[in-house]
Amino acid sequence: MSESVSAVAYLVASVCFIMALRGLSSPTSARMGNIYAITGMVIAVITTLALPGVVSFGTIIIGVLIGGAIGTVIARRIEMTALPQLVAAFHSLVGLAAVFVAAAAFYAPEAYGIGVSGEIPGGSLVEMSIGVAIGAITFTGSIIAFGKLQGIITGKPMVFTGQHLLNLVLGIVLVLLVVWFVAAQSAFIFWLIVLLALLLGVLIIVPIGGADMPVVISMLNSYSGWAAAGIGFTLANPLLIVVGALVGSSGAILSYIMCKGMNRSFFNVILGGFGGEAAGPSSDIQGDRTVKQGAADDAAFIMGQADSVIIIPGYGMAVAQAQHALREMVDLLKARDVKVRYAIHPVAGRMPGHMNVLLAEASVPYDEVLELDEINRDFAMTDVAFVIGANDITNPAAKTDKASPIYGMPVLNVEEAGTVLFVKRSLASGYAGVDNELFYRDNTMMLFGDAKKMCEGIVKALEVGGH
Repeated sequence: MSESVSAVAYLVASVCFIMALRGLSSPTSARMGNIYAITGMVIAVITTLALPGVVSFGTIIIGVLIGGAIGTVIARRIEMTALPQLVAAFHSLVGLAAVFVAAAAFYAPEAYGIGVSGEIPGGSLVEMSIGVAIGAITFTGSIIAFGKLQGIITGKPMVFTGQHLLNLVLGIVLVLLVVWFVAAQSAFIFWLIVLLALLLGVLIIVPIGGADMPVVISMLNSYSGWAAAGIGFTLANPLLIVVGALVGSSGAILSYIMCKGMNRSFFNVILGGFGGEAAGPSSDIQGDRTVKQGAADDAAFIMGQADSVIIIPGYGMAVAQAQHALREMVDLLKARDVKVRYAIHPVAGRMPGHMNVLLAEASVPYDEVLELDEINRDFAMTDVAFVIGANDITNPAAKTDKASPIYGMPVLNVEEAGTVLFVKRSLASGYAGVDNELFYRDNTMMLFGDAKKMCEGIVKALEVGGH
């Protein structure tokens, strides 16, 4: 394939990827966005394989078959609740690939058209260093994020004295090593850069707690994009540069949106999060405060008599896989002329869009799913707020308690509804480790138990009441 033809093909693929991002910005166009992305990737792969320098088709085919088989098995078996850690794991592979490509380019520069060993141009060495450093940080950082999400590593922030200073010193040393590497072109220095970046990846993520995991996911997505862009410069591949920049910039923007949704500074999250796994009380009484406890029959009666209901889903819904039972419950309420809508907080669940994906899986109409800014003022005019597995995103302390670690975080105004039905296994705190005062409000009824079973119980009660 000639250079002009490949350039046009890469341009078409780039446009497809841009259209994919555009499509993925809305649930209604997300399916078409995925089609654009698939189309762009197919064009990119075919074009790359048709380049004159690609000759090892046997090795490529073996790699594609192995990777494709592993990806297919994972995609068929993965639970929706495990998507966040799956994304983190995939990010680690992107980072590792960047390290391997940089190493290959350093040891065989002739194959990449960047000179010969010991005489690689300085610009190529800088690009190589940036790509390998970001890739290594992405790899170990994503592994730590995966461990925290999977429960292999504690979700509490792991901090120690002088941690920020150590990270700063290591960052400066990393920059100095890059300068030294460009001057000396030493394999020893190259691997020192890799090892130091791997260590930095661990140190950057371990102090971040569970409450900040949505930001970590989008941040690592950004890192993987910049790593790909850096390697794209090394390989002189314009499409890889464009795609890496798209992923890197979109991930950075998403990280900013997530931070805004939690009233958090991006740099504050990077330097150490507040989210932990601290468990709150599990009894019905904490000090002199008590809660009202109800059952599925009570919830069915209250919602069945209501004119309007707003549902607030959270990670507990994902864990219980309750979205289909919830949809069945909503259909029965609609049959009674109850107006039902869903309120989605930008950081509900463990990754951006987690709740949207689950509700879409249950075929919930997109026009019933509203973001925080669109629906927050409606709670005061709503008869019932049905909270299913959410916690921190409904905590009024974020608006009233200046001493709370979540103070200033935008939350849903659930407490303003006439009645709050709160589905939760216990009174344990959420990721932020903060007790939710909403549990003890006079207009709140706690529905303790598994979210799916509770919804199924409400469905049965509604069906009996309907007859």
